[in-house]
Amino acid sequence: MSGPAGVARLMQGNEAVVEGALAAGVRFFAGYPITPSTEIAELMAERLPLVGGKFIQMEDEIASMAAVIGASLAGLKALTATSGPGFSLKQENIGYAAMAEIPCVIVNVQRWGPSTGIPTAPAQGDVMQARWGTHGDHPVIALCPSSVREAFDLTVRAVNLAEKYRVPVILLMDEVVGHMRERVVLPPPEEVEVVERKKPRVPPGDYYPYRPDEDGVPPMANFGDGYRYHVTGLVHDEKGNPTTDPRVAEELLLRLHRKIYDHLDDILSVERYMLEDAEVAVVAYGAVARAARRAVKEARAAGINAGLLRPVTIWPFPEREVAELAQRVRLVVVAEMNLGQLRLEVERAVGGRAAVKGIHRVSGELITVEEILAALREVPEHA
Repeated sequence: MSGPAGVARLMQGNEAVVEGALAAGVRFFAGYPITPSTEIAELMAERLPLVGGKFIQMEDEIASMAAVIGASLAGLKALTATSGPGFSLKQENIGYAAMAEIPCVIVNVQRWGPSTGIPTAPAQGDVMQARWGTHGDHPVIALCPSSVREAFDLTVRAVNLAEKYRVPVILLMDEVVGHMRERVVLPPPEEVEVVERKKPRVPPGDYYPYRPDEDGVPPMANFGDGYRYHVTGLVHDEKGNPTTDPRVAEELLLRLHRKIYDHLDDILSVERYMLEDAEVAVVAYGAVARAARRAVKEARAAGINAGLLRPVTIWPFPEREVAELAQRVRLVVVAEMNLGQLRLEVERAVGGRAAVKGIHRVSGELITVEEILAALREVPEHA
């Protein structure tokens, strides 16, 4: 780490991502500069060589994602960082990583879009793209920090989940969290949980690269370690050979999903704030959750029993937690800097058991405490 552990530092969110990546064992970064994520690439270029890692600036985001995949296949923990337009360009190779089960982390510091949009303005418009950006049914994990310290913690967690489940993991930041600075105390290295990918326990001649263990995840051999196997984005059998057998195709895709959805207790994370006796609740994430927390405090001071449910894991969506919330409150306010991308998921999980109200802003400005507080005052007589 760039400074002694246990000592308070003023740290930027993007800087915390770099510290988290290094602490988790990331030793390869390929990327292309893009606002508002560029500080991650700049710091990785400076820090990785000092710990024996490799940094490379590629010609574009497509090549960057390809290089990350190659480095991961060779055995390195690999990460890239980008923002909206670059995230769009990475999607084809993200799909390849999902299909070929290649661990990697993609940091997306969201900005206003679509297209070039406003490069310096915050937004949360890539929520659905994080889930469905690449084509076809595919598994994905996406985590969303709302503080600088959490940017560190969730980067570590993203790397660990990628390695554990052999899946691309998205760290879905936003410009505010990426660029703001907060007082942070980082843990010493020995207190940081670091997960390593499973390695084969059989000799090369007996190795099936896509034969899963009981947890649904196949052990992964490094290229260059004597294990020769085929990697493809095509439907493949346990040996990695392409096939068009419908039964193999269906079982492969179902297994890719099962290895995530059978382990939701390990993957899903939410923050519950003052929900014990809440009659109205806010669902918010990223930078907006900070305003929501303050709005809940002010609502409580005004005699309104409000609470906050913050999805830390955005994907898979915590629908069970939202459904349980809807059984106890009369109103769910969804606050997000888009036109309702996560609100649709909340409505689906609520299933009519409570009223749902959206607060949406697409001006490149943050949703305010006052806006959320005003919505919390509109508690319906009946759900």
